[in-house]
Amino acid sequence: MSDTNLPSNVEQPSPREEHTFHHYRGNVIPWYVRLIWVGFWIGTVWYMIRYFFPAMQVELISPP
Repeated sequence: MSDTNLPSNVEQPSPREEHTFHHYRGNVIPWYVRLIWVGFWIGTVWYMIRYFFPAMQVELISPP
């Protein structure tokens, strides 16, 4: 591979100057997306308690 040569008149910023505009922060999750996730997990727990655990008791005692 060939090395890329920078023109001699280009100034390299100092590390302090270069770090000025770096903000390592992702996108903020909107409140309604959080609400959807909370609803999903509440529904998952409800399903596990209401349907999954009773069905597993039957399946473990007398498998098909």
